[in-house]
Parts: sequence; structure tokens; C-alpha cells
Amino acid sequence: MIGIIGGTGLEKTGIFNLEREISFNTEFGEPSSLLSIGKISNIECVLIRRHGEEHTITPSNVNNRANISALKEIGCKAIIATSACGSLKEDIGRGDLVLPDQFIDFTRHRKVSFYEQFAPNNMQHTPMADPYNEELRNIILNTANNIGIKIHKKGTVISIEGPRFSTRAESHMFRLWGADIINMTTAPETILANEAGIPYALIALSTDYDCWKTDEKPVSINEVMRIFNQNISKLTDLLIETVKKL
Repeated sequence: MIGIIGGTGLEKTGIFNLEREISFNTEFGEPSSLLSIGKISNIECVLIRRHGEEHTITPSNVNNRANISALKEIGCKAIIATSACGSLKEDIGRGDLVLPDQFIDFTRHRKVSFYEQFAPNNMQHTPMADPYNEELRNIILNTANNIGIKIHKKGTVISIEGPRFSTRAESHMFRLWGADIINMTTAPETILANEAGIPYALIALSTDYDCWKTDEKPVSINEVMRIFNQNISKLTDLLIETVKKL
């Protein structure tokens, strides 16, 4: 079974024939949405809508621990997540897809680990040097190349708390730190997937230039959704064709 975490704009997109929806409870509470289960080319998939069925859950209030725990408990062998993002680099344009290989966690108010305490003589410090599964990233990259979809093969994504967007000073600081794109949801989702031992990859869709560019208007949610909706077919096509190869 393949887990899919749908971000902004993917709440109502039909990426497979829905077979059933189930409620699920974990020791960390309920996931963001019902688990939508269906198949892509006979490969069973389960979709969680990160922000809920109607996009009512703010970034800081997503129950990431429940989402990842539910996907692990239901038997997912890999997770592909999607996210809208802002570009912090000139060469990552509106509508471009990015396949991050690194992240920076700039969040401050989220549960970032499954572990509230360590068991005696069992300290759990999860390696995070390369947080995105290389095998899964290569499958996504090769699939994009095979079906003619342009994708940036690597990049560093920085996650901020949200729901507000960055100040211009923050945006410039993130660029100085070496971040390529910015969103509000990658951390701690990536961290928790690694703690759970599930191969995880993120496909990000660039919708704006945050607010570091002074020659155009700063990011707005209306512009984010406009660009996302114009390019969502690329994202869903890549998801579907990737799953067929897993």
C-alpha cells in the first residue's frame, strides 16, 4: 500500500477510483481526514488530506503524528507527499515542480517526535542527514523525465509556522540560509516519517516568489490557488505514473 498526503489544492482531486473511506484513530488522535482508499493500476493507495476535507486545518494544527502513525498502522510501504510552495530562487518559476532532498525546520509550536520519553537504555535519535528517500526520489525523477514533466531534481525546503506568509526580511534571510523553496507543512511531517521508518518523498509545486522579489506583488493566497489550479494536472499525472512503478 502506498500512502499519499495531499496538500493545498489536492483535497478534492480524484487521483484514483475511490473504493472506501474509513475513520481511523491512533494513540496520537485522529488523522486530518478520513482515510480514502483506492487503487492505481491495482496498487492499493491511501490518501490523507493534510488540511482536512474542506481545508479547515491550519498548518500549525495539522496532527502530523496521527497522520504518519495511521499510514504506518494501515501498512504503507512508502509515502509520497505534495505541497504548494513559494520559490526563493529566480530559476524556480511559477508552476515548476521541485523534488527536495533537504529541509530546514523553522517551526516552533509543533510536536516534532513520536517520543515523549525514552525507554530505559533505548535512546531514540533518528538520523536525518538525508531525510528524503533516495530510491523513491529517483523513481519520481525518472518518471517525470519519461512522461516529459519538468522537475527540479533537488532543493532545500524551509518550513515556517504559518498561516501567515513571511516578512520580506525573513524571506531574504531564508535565501541567505540556502533555502530554495518555502512552505508551511514539510516539518515535522518529514521528521516523523523518518522516525516511523517509512520511505518518504515530497513533490512541491511552486506557486509564487514569497516576498523577496521587489519587482512584483508579494504572495497572496488567491495567487497561490490560481497557479496551483493551473498546474495541478502535472502534479497528479506524476503521482499516478510514479505509483505505477512502486
